[in-house]
Amino acid sequence: MELNLKNPIVFFDLETTGINIVTDRIVEISYLKIHPNGKEESGTYRVNPTIPIPKKSTEIHGISDEDVKDAPTFQELAKTLAKVLEGADLAGYNSNKFDIPLLAEELIRADVDIDLTKKKFIDVQVIFHKKEQRTLSAAYKFYCSKDLEDAHSAAADTRATYEILKAQLDRYTDLENDMEMLSSFSSHTRNVDFAGRIIQEDDGIERFNFGKYKGKSVEEVLKQDPAYYGWMMNSEFPLNTKNVLTNIKLRNAFSENKRK
Repeated sequence: MELNLKNPIVFFDLETTGINIVTDRIVEISYLKIHPNGKEESGTYRVNPTIPIPKKSTEIHGISDEDVKDAPTFQELAKTLAKVLEGADLAGYNSNKFDIPLLAEELIRADVDIDLTKKKFIDVQVIFHKKEQRTLSAAYKFYCSKDLEDAHSAAADTRATYEILKAQLDRYTDLENDMEMLSSFSSHTRNVDFAGRIIQEDDGIERFNFGKYKGKSVEEVLKQDPAYYGWMMNSEFPLNTKNVLTNIKLRNAFSENKRK
C-alpha cells in the first residue's frame, strides 16, 4: 500500500558513536524522502563526529575514525539536512527514543533553528512491537518476506523501514493510512521533550517522567523545589530537555507576574 501523504515524509537512520543522546554523536545519516506525488529523494552522509568512535560501535556499523577523518562535521552539514527536513514529517525505526532526540541535539549544537515539534513522528518499531514484538531484521523478513542484507548500514536500514511501513498498512486493516494517526499510534507517551523526560498526560499537565519526581507536575516541583531546576541544568540531560524545562519555568514566571 502506498502512503497517503499530505506532506513529504523523511525516513532516516543514524549510525553513531554510541547510544547516549547527550554525549554521543552521528557518524552517518541516511534519508529517504517521499513526496505526496510519489517522488523519491535519498542521500547518505558520512559525518566526522569530532570525537573518537569506540571500537564496539565500529564493530556494529563498520565505520571507523579513519573512515570519517575527512568527512564534514554535523555543523557543516546541518543547513543541508535542515532543507531536507523542511516541511516534512519524520519516520524511522526506534526513532522516537533515539534517532529524533539525538538529531535534535545535533541541530541545537549546530545552532540550526528548525522546530521539530511541529512535525509528525512515525516510529515503525513501535507499530511492529505493538503488533508483533520483533527486531528490524525480523520485521523485514516478517512483513516483506526478504532477508535484510547489510543490516546496520544506514541506507539499507532506511529503505527497509520504508518498505516495512507500507507492508504494515497492507497487513493491518485497522491502521489508517494517515500520517497523524500513524504518528499517534507510534507513540507510547505524549512527550514534551524528545527524550521523554517530561510528558503531558490527558489532563494537559506536564509531568516529570523520571527520578524522584516521576509523575509530579513540573510546575509544582519548580515551585516547591527550585533547586531541582539548577540540578537538571547542570547535569547530563539533553539540550532539548533543558530548553523545554526553561520554557516551562519562564512561562510560569510570566504567569505569576501577570497575576500580581
